[in-house]
Amino acid sequence: MGRHEKDMAGTTPQAEGSGAGGEGIRTFPFPAELSVGGVGIQIGPMGTDRTWHADAPLHRVHRIDFHVVMLFTGDPVRHMIDFAEYEAGPGDLLWIRPGQVHRFSRTSEYRGTVLTMQPGFLPRATVEATGLYRYDLPPLLHPDPPRLAALQAALDQLRREYEDTATLPLSLHTAVLRHTLTAFLLRLAHLAASSAEATRQQTDSTFTRFRDAVEHGFATNHSVSAYADALGYSRRTLVRAVRAATGETPKGFIDKRVVLEAKRLLAHTDMPIGRVGVAVGFPDAANFSKFFQLHTGQTPVGFRAELR
Repeated sequence: MGRHEKDMAGTTPQAEGSGAGGEGIRTFPFPAELSVGGVGIQIGPMGTDRTWHADAPLHRVHRIDFHVVMLFTGDPVRHMIDFAEYEAGPGDLLWIRPGQVHRFSRTSEYRGTVLTMQPGFLPRATVEATGLYRYDLPPLLHPDPPRLAALQAALDQLRREYEDTATLPLSLHTAVLRHTLTAFLLRLAHLAASSAEATRQQTDSTFTRFRDAVEHGFATNHSVSAYADALGYSRRTLVRAVRAATGETPKGFIDKRVVLEAKRLLAHTDMPIGRVGVAVGFPDAANFSKFFQLHTGQTPVGFRAELR
Protein backbone atom coordinates (compact mmCIF):
# COMPACT_ATOMS: atom_id res chain seq x y z
CA MET A 1 0.00 0.00 0.00
CA GLY A 2 0.93 3.63 -0.22
CA ARG A 3 1.70 5.61 2.89
CA HIS A 4 -1.98 6.33 3.42
CA GLU A 5 -3.32 2.84 2.86
CA LYS A 6 -3.97 -0.23 4.97
CA ASP A 7 -2.32 -3.63 4.74
CA MET A 8 -5.57 -5.24 3.73
CA ALA A 9 -7.62 -6.65 0.95
CA GLY A 10 -7.29 -6.19 -2.82
CA THR A 11 -10.96 -6.17 -3.62
CA THR A 12 -12.70 -5.01 -6.75
CA PRO A 13 -14.78 -1.94 -5.88
CA GLN A 14 -18.35 -1.72 -7.08
CA ALA A 15 -19.46 1.47 -8.80
CA GLU A 16 -22.48 3.09 -7.22
CA GLY A 17 -24.94 5.23 -9.08
CA SER A 18 -26.89 4.88 -12.26
CA GLY A 19 -26.16 8.02 -14.19
CA ALA A 20 -25.10 8.00 -17.81
CA GLY A 21 -21.68 6.47 -17.99
CA GLY A 22 -21.83 7.56 -14.42
CA GLU A 23 -19.78 6.17 -11.69
CA GLY A 24 -20.83 7.23 -8.26
CA ILE A 25 -18.80 6.76 -5.15
CA ARG A 26 -16.86 3.49 -5.01
CA THR A 27 -18.06 0.83 -2.59
CA PHE A 28 -15.71 -1.94 -1.51
CA PRO A 29 -17.26 -5.35 -0.70
CA PHE A 30 -15.80 -7.53 2.02
CA PRO A 31 -12.94 -9.58 0.46
CA ALA A 32 -13.93 -13.00 1.78
CA GLU A 33 -11.71 -14.74 -0.74
CA LEU A 34 -8.65 -13.17 0.90
CA SER A 35 -9.54 -14.20 4.45
CA VAL A 36 -7.68 -17.07 6.04
CA GLY A 37 -9.99 -20.03 5.55
CA GLY A 38 -12.57 -17.82 3.85
CA VAL A 39 -14.08 -16.76 7.18
CA GLY A 40 -15.94 -13.49 7.67
CA ILE A 41 -13.17 -11.49 9.32
CA GLN A 42 -9.65 -10.33 8.59
CA ILE A 43 -7.09 -9.06 11.08
CA GLY A 44 -3.52 -7.97 10.56
CA PRO A 45 -1.05 -5.09 10.60
CA MET A 46 -1.56 -1.77 8.88
CA GLY A 47 1.41 -1.41 6.55
CA THR A 48 2.75 -0.10 3.25
CA ASP A 49 3.00 -3.02 0.86
CA ARG A 50 -0.49 -3.46 -0.64
CA THR A 51 -3.38 -1.48 -2.08
CA TRP A 52 -7.06 -2.32 -2.11
CA HIS A 53 -7.42 -1.56 -5.80
CA ALA A 54 -5.28 0.42 -8.22
CA ASP A 55 -8.30 2.10 -9.85
CA ALA A 56 -9.64 3.51 -6.60
CA PRO A 57 -6.85 5.02 -4.47
CA LEU A 58 -7.88 5.23 -0.85
CA HIS A 59 -7.11 8.94 -0.55
CA ARG A 60 -10.30 9.46 -2.58
CA VAL A 61 -13.63 9.16 -0.82
CA HIS A 62 -15.16 5.68 -0.91
CA ARG A 63 -17.50 3.46 1.06
CA ILE A 64 -17.25 -0.02 2.51
CA ASP A 65 -20.03 -2.53 3.13
CA PHE A 66 -18.30 -4.04 6.16
CA HIS A 67 -16.97 -2.94 9.55
CA VAL A 68 -13.41 -1.67 10.01
CA VAL A 69 -11.75 -1.17 13.41
CA MET A 70 -8.27 0.34 13.45
CA LEU A 71 -6.11 0.41 16.60
CA PHE A 72 -3.25 2.86 16.10
CA THR A 73 0.31 2.58 17.42
CA GLY A 74 2.19 5.08 15.24
CA ASP A 75 2.24 8.82 14.71
CA PRO A 76 -1.10 10.66 14.62
CA VAL A 77 -3.12 10.28 11.43
CA ARG A 78 -6.02 12.27 10.04
CA HIS A 79 -8.95 10.31 8.64
CA MET A 80 -12.22 11.56 7.16
CA ILE A 81 -15.48 9.79 8.10
CA ASP A 82 -18.80 11.16 6.83
CA PHE A 83 -17.08 14.44 5.91
CA ALA A 84 -15.72 15.04 9.41
CA GLU A 85 -11.95 14.94 10.02
CA TYR A 86 -10.68 12.84 12.94
CA GLU A 87 -7.14 12.75 14.30
CA ALA A 88 -6.15 9.41 15.83
CA GLY A 89 -2.95 8.96 17.80
CA PRO A 90 -1.24 6.02 19.51
CA GLY A 91 -3.73 4.02 21.56
CA ASP A 92 -6.78 5.45 19.76
CA LEU A 93 -9.32 3.42 17.79
CA LEU A 94 -11.39 4.30 14.74
CA TRP A 95 -14.57 2.30 14.13
CA ILE A 96 -16.00 2.73 10.62
CA ARG A 97 -19.39 1.14 9.98
CA PRO A 98 -20.93 -0.18 6.74
CA GLY A 99 -22.09 2.54 4.35
CA GLN A 100 -20.09 5.37 5.85
CA VAL A 101 -18.17 7.57 3.44
CA HIS A 102 -14.51 7.84 4.39
CA ARG A 103 -11.09 8.72 3.05
CA PHE A 104 -7.52 7.94 4.03
CA SER A 105 -4.96 10.71 4.43
CA ARG A 106 -2.42 11.21 1.66
CA THR A 107 0.29 12.27 4.08
CA SER A 108 -0.26 10.08 7.15
CA GLU A 109 1.40 6.71 7.67
CA TYR A 110 -1.04 4.23 9.17
CA ARG A 111 0.50 1.95 11.80
CA GLY A 112 -1.19 -0.54 14.12
CA THR A 113 -3.71 -3.34 13.77
CA VAL A 114 -6.79 -3.39 11.56
CA LEU A 115 -9.81 -5.66 11.93
CA THR A 116 -12.53 -6.05 9.29
CA MET A 117 -15.83 -7.85 9.84
CA GLN A 118 -18.33 -9.05 7.27
CA PRO A 119 -21.99 -8.27 8.04
CA GLY A 120 -23.69 -11.52 8.94
CA PHE A 121 -20.63 -13.20 10.43
CA LEU A 122 -22.04 -12.79 13.94
CA PRO A 123 -25.52 -13.90 15.10
CA ARG A 124 -28.24 -11.28 15.55
CA ALA A 125 -28.15 -11.38 19.36
CA THR A 126 -24.44 -10.57 19.32
CA VAL A 127 -24.94 -7.81 16.77
CA GLU A 128 -27.50 -6.17 19.06
CA ALA A 129 -25.44 -6.67 22.23
CA THR A 130 -22.35 -5.11 20.66
CA GLY A 131 -24.12 -2.19 18.96
CA LEU A 132 -22.59 -2.92 15.57
CA TYR A 133 -25.00 -0.55 13.84
CA ARG A 134 -25.07 2.25 16.42
CA TYR A 135 -24.28 5.03 13.99
CA ASP A 136 -24.96 7.55 16.74
CA LEU A 137 -21.85 6.44 18.65
CA PRO A 138 -18.55 8.25 18.05
CA PRO A 139 -16.18 6.66 15.52
CA LEU A 140 -13.05 7.88 17.32
CA LEU A 141 -12.38 6.32 20.72
CA HIS A 142 -9.72 7.19 23.32
CA PRO A 143 -9.46 4.31 25.82
CA ASP A 144 -7.68 4.91 29.12
CA PRO A 145 -4.61 2.71 29.81
CA PRO A 146 -6.45 -0.19 31.53
CA ARG A 147 -9.12 -0.38 28.80
CA LEU A 148 -6.52 -0.07 26.08
CA ALA A 149 -4.51 -2.94 27.57
CA ALA A 150 -7.64 -5.13 27.70
CA LEU A 151 -8.62 -4.25 24.14
CA GLN A 152 -5.10 -4.90 22.87
CA ALA A 153 -4.99 -8.27 24.63
CA ALA A 154 -8.38 -9.26 23.20
CA LEU A 155 -7.30 -8.17 19.71
CA ASP A 156 -4.02 -10.08 20.00
CA GLN A 157 -5.92 -13.21 21.03
CA LEU A 158 -8.30 -12.79 18.12
CA ARG A 159 -5.37 -12.48 15.72
CA ARG A 160 -3.77 -15.65 17.10
CA GLU A 161 -7.02 -17.57 16.66
CA TYR A 162 -7.48 -16.14 13.17
CA GLU A 163 -4.02 -17.26 12.07
CA ASP A 164 -4.25 -20.70 13.69
CA THR A 165 -5.82 -22.92 11.04
CA ALA A 166 -3.98 -26.12 11.99
CA THR A 167 -5.37 -27.14 15.37
CA LEU A 168 -9.12 -27.20 14.67
CA PRO A 169 -11.41 -28.17 11.80
CA LEU A 170 -12.86 -25.19 9.91
CA SER A 171 -16.28 -25.35 11.60
CA LEU A 172 -14.76 -25.19 15.09
CA HIS A 173 -12.18 -22.63 13.99
CA THR A 174 -15.02 -20.39 12.80
CA ALA A 175 -16.96 -20.90 16.04
CA VAL A 176 -13.92 -19.98 18.13
CA LEU A 177 -13.39 -16.87 16.01
CA ARG A 178 -16.99 -15.79 16.56
CA HIS A 179 -16.65 -16.16 20.33
CA THR A 180 -13.28 -14.41 20.46
CA LEU A 181 -14.52 -11.61 18.20
CA THR A 182 -17.59 -11.19 20.40
CA ALA A 183 -15.40 -10.77 23.48
CA PHE A 184 -13.41 -8.02 21.76
CA LEU A 185 -16.52 -6.27 20.43
CA LEU A 186 -18.23 -6.28 23.82
CA ARG A 187 -15.26 -4.40 25.23
CA LEU A 188 -15.23 -2.05 22.26
CA ALA A 189 -18.98 -1.42 22.46
CA HIS A 190 -18.73 -0.67 26.19
CA LEU A 191 -16.00 1.86 25.47
CA ALA A 192 -18.04 3.50 22.72
CA ALA A 193 -21.17 3.67 24.86
CA SER A 194 -19.20 5.00 27.83
CA SER A 195 -17.62 7.69 25.66
CA ALA A 196 -21.03 8.72 24.35
CA GLU A 197 -22.52 8.75 27.85
CA ALA A 198 -19.67 10.89 29.20
CA THR A 199 -20.29 13.35 26.40
CA ARG A 200 -24.02 13.40 27.10
CA GLN A 201 -23.46 14.03 30.80
CA GLN A 202 -21.39 17.07 29.95
CA THR A 203 -24.15 18.67 27.92
CA ASP A 204 -27.31 20.27 29.10
CA SER A 205 -30.50 18.25 28.66
CA THR A 206 -31.93 21.22 26.78
CA PHE A 207 -29.33 20.75 24.08
CA THR A 208 -29.90 16.97 24.03
CA ARG A 209 -33.59 17.47 23.33
CA PHE A 210 -32.82 20.09 20.70
CA ARG A 211 -30.24 17.83 19.02
CA ASP A 212 -32.72 14.96 18.86
CA ALA A 213 -35.44 17.23 17.49
CA VAL A 214 -33.10 18.52 14.78
CA GLU A 215 -32.12 14.98 13.85
CA HIS A 216 -35.77 14.11 13.28
CA GLY A 217 -36.83 17.38 11.67
CA PHE A 218 -33.92 18.99 9.81
CA ALA A 219 -35.22 17.89 6.40
CA THR A 220 -38.29 20.11 6.74
CA ASN A 221 -37.66 22.50 9.63
CA HIS A 222 -34.76 24.99 9.69
CA SER A 223 -36.37 27.47 12.09
CA VAL A 224 -34.82 28.00 15.53
CA SER A 225 -38.03 29.57 16.81
CA ALA A 226 -40.08 26.58 15.66
CA TYR A 227 -37.80 24.18 17.53
CA ALA A 228 -37.88 26.38 20.63
CA ASP A 229 -41.69 26.52 20.58
CA ALA A 230 -42.03 22.77 20.02
CA LEU A 231 -39.68 22.01 22.92
CA GLY A 232 -41.21 24.60 25.25
CA TYR A 233 -38.09 26.77 25.58
CA SER A 234 -37.49 30.43 24.97
CA ARG A 235 -35.21 31.22 22.07
CA ARG A 236 -32.71 32.70 24.53
CA THR A 237 -32.63 29.49 26.61
CA LEU A 238 -32.02 27.44 23.49
CA VAL A 239 -29.22 29.73 22.31
CA ARG A 240 -27.51 29.50 25.69
CA ALA A 241 -27.76 25.69 25.88
CA VAL A 242 -26.55 25.05 22.32
CA ARG A 243 -23.67 27.49 22.64
CA ALA A 244 -22.56 25.86 25.92
CA ALA A 245 -22.65 22.37 24.36
CA THR A 246 -21.20 23.10 20.92
CA GLY A 247 -19.81 26.61 20.83
CA GLU A 248 -22.18 27.56 18.02
CA THR A 249 -25.65 29.00 17.59
CA PRO A 250 -28.79 26.86 17.17
CA LYS A 251 -29.04 28.10 13.58
CA GLY A 252 -25.44 27.08 12.94
CA PHE A 253 -26.12 23.64 14.40
CA ILE A 254 -29.17 23.14 12.17
CA ASP A 255 -27.33 24.34 9.08
CA LYS A 256 -24.41 22.01 9.76
CA ARG A 257 -26.76 19.02 9.92
CA VAL A 258 -28.48 20.06 6.69
CA VAL A 259 -25.11 20.44 4.94
CA LEU A 260 -23.98 17.00 6.10
CA GLU A 261 -27.12 15.37 4.72
CA ALA A 262 -26.76 17.25 1.45
CA LYS A 263 -23.14 16.09 1.16
CA ARG A 264 -24.19 12.49 1.81
CA LEU A 265 -26.84 12.63 -0.89
CA LEU A 266 -24.49 14.29 -3.37
CA ALA A 267 -21.82 11.68 -2.66
CA HIS A 268 -23.97 8.58 -2.34
CA THR A 269 -26.53 9.10 -5.09
CA ASP A 270 -27.07 10.40 -8.59
CA MET A 271 -30.13 12.40 -7.53
CA PRO A 272 -30.49 15.65 -9.50
CA ILE A 273 -29.32 18.70 -7.55
CA GLY A 274 -32.87 19.99 -7.30
CA ARG A 275 -34.07 16.76 -5.69
CA VAL A 276 -31.21 16.84 -3.22
CA GLY A 277 -32.31 20.35 -2.26
CA VAL A 278 -35.91 19.25 -1.77
CA ALA A 279 -34.73 16.33 0.39
CA VAL A 280 -33.05 18.73 2.82
CA GLY A 281 -35.78 21.36 2.88
CA PHE A 282 -35.11 23.64 -0.10
CA PRO A 283 -37.90 23.41 -2.69
CA ASP A 284 -36.11 26.05 -4.80
CA ALA A 285 -32.91 24.70 -6.39
CA ALA A 286 -31.31 28.14 -6.60
CA ASN A 287 -31.79 28.75 -2.89
CA PHE A 288 -30.29 25.34 -2.12
CA SER A 289 -27.23 26.09 -4.26
CA LYS A 290 -26.73 29.46 -2.54
CA PHE A 291 -27.08 27.85 0.89
CA PHE A 292 -24.66 25.03 0.06
CA GLN A 293 -22.05 27.37 -1.42
CA LEU A 294 -22.32 29.74 1.54
CA HIS A 295 -21.52 26.92 3.98
CA THR A 296 -18.99 24.92 1.97
CA GLY A 297 -17.39 27.34 -0.47
CA GLN A 298 -18.46 25.05 -3.33
CA THR A 299 -21.53 24.64 -5.46
CA PRO A 300 -23.35 21.29 -5.17
CA VAL A 301 -22.25 20.51 -8.73
CA GLY A 302 -18.63 21.29 -7.90
CA PHE A 303 -18.69 19.24 -4.72
CA ARG A 304 -20.10 16.20 -6.51
CA ALA A 305 -17.60 16.55 -9.37
CA GLU A 306 -14.68 16.46 -6.92
CA LEU A 307 -15.77 13.04 -5.68
CA ARG A 308 -15.93 11.40 -9.09
